[in-house]
Amino acid sequence: MRLSSGTLIQSGDGRWEIALGDSGYPESLALISDPPKRLYGIGDPELLRPGLAVIGARKSTPYGRSAARLFAGWAAQRGEIILSGAAIGCDQAAHRAALEVEGSTVAVLGCGADVDYPQGAHSLIEAIRERGCVLSELPWGTHPARWAFAKRNRIIAGLSRAVLVVEASVPSGTFLTADFALSEGRDVFAVPGSIFAPECRGANRLIMQGASPVTEISDLAALLGVDASEETGSIATATRDEVLAAITADPMRPDDISHDLGIDIVTVAIRLSELEHSGLAHRYPDARYGAVPRVKG
Repeated sequence: MRLSSGTLIQSGDGRWEIALGDSGYPESLALISDPPKRLYGIGDPELLRPGLAVIGARKSTPYGRSAARLFAGWAAQRGEIILSGAAIGCDQAAHRAALEVEGSTVAVLGCGADVDYPQGAHSLIEAIRERGCVLSELPWGTHPARWAFAKRNRIIAGLSRAVLVVEASVPSGTFLTADFALSEGRDVFAVPGSIFAPECRGANRLIMQGASPVTEISDLAALLGVDASEETGSIATATRDEVLAAITADPMRPDDISHDLGIDIVTVAIRLSELEHSGLAHRYPDARYGAVPRVKG
């Protein structure tokens, strides 16, 4: 876990530090208008290269969390590094999805990288330290502060090659992150949402301002330059049949399908998206999915 330049300062407990100007400092981050003078991290520093930022509202809806898990999980499966802020809601959903498919994820904190925040997120943040990277520009032991979260958003945007907003109110830290990404020349994508939901106003406004809308896996694949046809073969036929059979027998929520069939939630979400797009499934207002009856000719 050592950068080739030899400028990485490491300790025996997995902590490391690197300064702006050192060989090995992330180039994409060094080029932003206000790069951090020093980075403190725990985990794999080799993950500090352009990835996909998946961000959203703290006061998220089930829709936003599901979208974060779907798109982050799929992108992680394709080798994208998932960047986010470990906040309650959409951010944590994105991190968890990446870990569930054994992908790579980086959490940028508004406190020291050795501090567990938010409360109740210890197990998730510890998993990211062990299997990904937890990053901060704040010295070890620094407690969270409101101003620090606003500043950390530029790091998330700066490390990304693209930012996907799955849910955001206006104003919000998520919306400001997208604005910063645009100012730094990053691509910004957004998941459209209900016009009646305040949590969706930021994403909808970004689309009005020119952000590329993402409504399904094929949209994200095209925007990232990935052959969407390759995804068709990534889920086993048996899995496809099991999911369709399950919702044909009785409408079910994605988490229940995952639990009952023993299939990871991201794979289930991808398959449900495919079924819905092809007209074979319908999503009910209570988040259950049911099979659409087929008329026999």
